[in-house]
Amino acid sequence: MSVIKRVRDMTVATLNDRLEKSEDPVRLIDQFLWSTHQEIIQSEQLQRQYAAHTDHLLRQWKEAEQWKERREQQAMTALKAGEEAAAKLALQDKMAHEEKAARYRELYEQSQGELNELEQLLQELREEYRAVYDRRQFYVARMESIRLQQRLNARFGSGAASSPATMFRKLDDRLTDLELESKSLRDLRRMGQEMVYHAGTVVHEAIERELQQLKRKLQQGG
Repeated sequence: MSVIKRVRDMTVATLNDRLEKSEDPVRLIDQFLWSTHQEIIQSEQLQRQYAAHTDHLLRQWKEAEQWKERREQQAMTALKAGEEAAAKLALQDKMAHEEKAARYRELYEQSQGELNELEQLLQELREEYRAVYDRRQFYVARMESIRLQQRLNARFGSGAASSPATMFRKLDDRLTDLELESKSLRDLRRMGQEMVYHAGTVVHEAIERELQQLKRKLQQGG
């Protein structure tokens, strides 16, 4: 599971690096969203396989525990009946099932831990996809606004090129457009890290506030 996590970190780092050089950030974000969507699908399939395997290990462990207890009861019954040899056989089988139960319990706990880690990673992938998609829609609208402003400025300025006021207005508009473009690209470069670190923080803070409210309600009700 740690290998999968390292791959995700490298993907985010690659996105940040490529955004600095990309002439079409939105297209690059779309590629990132597609890649993340594919990883979500694959992780969901792996999660279902892990869940089924973990359930199987749990059943094996509990079944061995039941046989262990059953053999112990049979040994006690045999002793009460004076059949010591039968009691020994039952105890021998009890020990075998006890060892089996211990082995399956260890496998189950390991598999359950990996399943929990996979489910957490899957949740992070889903949150990452939603956050990047929302930001992508915002930047599409923002870049379109800048493009329309550039067209408007070019069309408006063509009829009054000889006017000093028009010249300075065009220059000011162009500088404003460049500032907007630069800020948009800076925002895109920060987007990957902001999405990973800040989106989770906001959700956790909201959960913490809800928890505190519930605690106060419980105290008032008590």
